[in-house]
Formats: sequence, structure tokens, C-alpha cells
Amino acid sequence: MSGRAPAIWAPYCGPGLGPDDWLARWNFDPVLIAALAVGLGLVLWRTSGRERTAGVAAVAVLAVVFVSPLCALGSALFAARTVHHVLLVAVAAPLIAMSLPRLRVGPLALATAAQAVVFWAWHAPAAYGWALSDDTVYWLMQISLLGTAVWFWTAVRRASAPGAVAALLLAMVSMGLLGALLTFTGQPLYAPHQLTTAAWGLSPLEDQQMAGLIMWAPAAAIYLAAALGVLGRWIGPDARAGARPV
Repeated sequence: MSGRAPAIWAPYCGPGLGPDDWLARWNFDPVLIAALAVGLGLVLWRTSGRERTAGVAAVAVLAVVFVSPLCALGSALFAARTVHHVLLVAVAAPLIAMSLPRLRVGPLALATAAQAVVFWAWHAPAAYGWALSDDTVYWLMQISLLGTAVWFWTAVRRASAPGAVAALLLAMVSMGLLGALLTFTGQPLYAPHQLTTAAWGLSPLEDQQMAGLIMWAPAAAIYLAAALGVLGRWIGPDARAGARPV
């Protein structure tokens, strides 16, 4: 089996390939590179200190997600696509939020719900398949995932410590529940990966279960670690100094 997706699937990063050639697949889409360059320029121009460090790190994570061979690997393995999405919402998004001023972004509860709904919606099999068959929909997926996650992390930064802890724990539960669902569902759900996993020695179901475990454990743990960090500052010595949640 070649490991390539059928013609109906035309992922933005190209068809899923096997372990012999995916490392050579870098994405040098000029529009993407220009967007990352503009983002880096804005970070260097408008920020300094901790905010600049966070902004530069965010651009680096986005480059890993969209430029590095991880992008192509996500066309082959749903588990790799899951790593892609986790880096987007749980690593790049909080770094972007840290690089921004403490903006008023609306109720934390609304931001928490929006992030969860968007993340779950794009992992519905039909929506996921749609995104891997049309570049416009693919970028709608990416922008909505990142946008709602930045909204969530920005709202967490402005929230009181109890509110921030509650929101982070809810986000952890949401991520963990989706991961558990994918792990224990007894059949493969994602058509774009039906013919792309064999080259990696995995069945589509095994690939899906691996993706579920990634969401269930390390991804959910990021939100738990953030909640514990806020809790530690809330009840620890930093509380007397008026430390903010994040």
C-alpha cells in the first residue's frame, strides 16, 4: 500500500507519505512564510522583555506546526494531526496571549465554552474530512482553533485566580473527554486516514487510539499544569505580592 490518500482528499500539506520521505517535506508556501515573517516583525517591533520572548516563541511554534515536516506527517497520521492541534491551542495560543496586552475580551465562561465547542466541532469526522479536502476550510479550521484558544488564554490571564483555575480544569476535562472517546471508540472515524497509516505499521484504529491518548494524557496535562501554577501563586508567597493568574 502506498500510504497515499485517495484523490478526494487533498490536504493543505499534501498527501500523506511514508516514513522514508516525510522528513523531506517542508512547507514553503510563500503566503504562509510571509504571514509568519509579518507576525515576527510585529512582535519585534511592538513588544519587549517577557512579551517579546513569548511572541518569538509563539512564531517558532507556528513554524513547527505549519512549515516543518509535522505538517506533512499530519496528512498521514491522525495522531500527528492531534499533536499539531495541541501545539496550536495549548502551546502557541498561551504564548500569543502572553505577548499581548491584558485586553478586555469578554466573559471567561464564554471563552472557555467557545474553545471547547470549536475544538470538538472540528474533530467531528465530517468536519475534519471537509478541512482535509479544501484549503479554505483547512485554514478556517486553523484560524478558529487558534483564535478561540487565544481568546481563552487571554481571558484566563485577566481572570481572578479561582476563575482561572476553574476554566483551566474545565478545559482539561473537555480535552480529556474527547481523548477518551477517541481511545475507546471501537472503529476508525476519520476517512482521510483510512489508507495512510499502513506505511507506518498502524491500522487506522490504532492511529486514532494513539491520537486519543495524546489528548487524554499530555494535552490535558498542560491545562492541569497551568491550573496548578495559578493555584500555587494564589495560595503561595506570590499571593501577597498581588500576582496575576498567568
